[in-house]
Amino acid sequence: MAFRAVHAEWGTVFSHLPDLGCGRAWEAVWKIRPPAPITCVECRHPMHPKTSERGLRFFAHAPHAPDCEIARQGESEAHHLLKLELASAARQAGAHAELEVRAPDGSWRADVLASDPAGAWRMALEAQLSPITAADIAERTARMDAHGVTCCWFSDRARPPWLGTVPSVRLVAGDDGVAVAEGLVRFTGCSWQTAPQVPLADFLRWVFTCQVFPHDPSVRLGYPQRQLAQVWTALHYIRAEEAYLWREEERQRQAAEQRARFEERADRRRADADRKNAASRRAALERAAAGEIQARRDNLGAARARLHDKLMRRPGVQQAVEHLAREHHLTVTVGMSTTETRWGGGTPLIGPDGTPAAVLSPASGLVRGEAFRLLAGMLLLFETAGEQQRFDRNTRRRRKVPIDGWRMEHLSEATSGTTGTAAVPAPRRAHPGPRPSGGPCSCTKPELTAVIMGQPHPAEPSEQMTPASAVYTASCHACGGAYEKPWRRSAT
Repeated sequence: MAFRAVHAEWGTVFSHLPDLGCGRAWEAVWKIRPPAPITCVECRHPMHPKTSERGLRFFAHAPHAPDCEIARQGESEAHHLLKLELASAARQAGAHAELEVRAPDGSWRADVLASDPAGAWRMALEAQLSPITAADIAERTARMDAHGVTCCWFSDRARPPWLGTVPSVRLVAGDDGVAVAEGLVRFTGCSWQTAPQVPLADFLRWVFTCQVFPHDPSVRLGYPQRQLAQVWTALHYIRAEEAYLWREEERQRQAAEQRARFEERADRRRADADRKNAASRRAALERAAAGEIQARRDNLGAARARLHDKLMRRPGVQQAVEHLAREHHLTVTVGMSTTETRWGGGTPLIGPDGTPAAVLSPASGLVRGEAFRLLAGMLLLFETAGEQQRFDRNTRRRRKVPIDGWRMEHLSEATSGTTGTAAVPAPRRAHPGPRPSGGPCSCTKPELTAVIMGQPHPAEPSEQMTPASAVYTASCHACGGAYEKPWRRSAT
């Protein structure tokens, strides 16, 4: 099926034109005897004028035609109709249009070759209805570009997969004729939007007069269709996109500079806070060391030895000493200044040089003021992971947490040496004071300690029940048992 042929006397004839392009009627070649001397423009084999069931006029090769490109095309009637629409729209747009134009070297064949009457430009209008890969359509476009022929591809299929790979548009048929439905866009401030449908002739007029150009959008297409790698748009929309990209780049640059300024100020504030915290912690540590020295001076000789042995028998002290030796290679002993509020109700562990190294089992409710400044920079030890977790949870609830967090470890072998809050909490005790796991104390001279509000206090037997012994339970360090008789807090 072809629309162009060669008449022996009239030259090139076109079946789709009313006058065949030579001032003759269709009836001058159709169904006449003898047959009109019409041959193929490529192989020169005889051709016959024919009409389809829909009235489409075309030329067909006579039997026994050679291996001709036109004869092998086997194009559908829909494809021929679309080529006629393209040729008609190109002529309406003011261009000269020819169908089925072949390259001089035969490397390509244009469905419709539109050209400037003055010969300034040539453009191939390609009707593509059959499936084709994006690579093939790009290669065919490149072959035409190599000969100075630009190209635009057209399809009236619903979703051609190659649309946007090369300069292309999708067409739709309406009451007013064929119109461009997809591929023509406009920029609306911050995104590309689809343009209203325009007649095919108007679109081609804009293309021929350089009012619209192929463009690779840098901003995402915002209309509810697929994203296209290449679109058709006007020059002022391209400049609007460039201006938007410049503004967006400038906005991002200013935002980055502002973030950098904020981060710099935050770093300075953090550095100042770190310096102040470090100075505060050093001062608190110096005061704690001085207090420990004074406590050792106040307890001399046998009194000091008895107090040291009594403090070493406190729950968890011996395990804490072994833990620091094993995990941190520190040799420590229990501090004498346990009654000082600076330790937050915990037991200080002092190094050989007299400097505090850690605090065992501080109470979260007593971590305030001087105790907070001191404990914020020290290692905190707990007998169990549950105690560590409760301390961390309670201090966070009271917003008494250092900027860099607590340094915490617990004495359980399963997680010794870890930092942070343990995952498994210990069961909550129903009694306000911890009860030893052994039996009742039967010592003649019990050495008693009572934990009151999380802080250990020395105690001694009493003849009468006191308010403290009615609420809390004392334990004996000598036997490890609970002291069930009346007791009272001692001055020591």
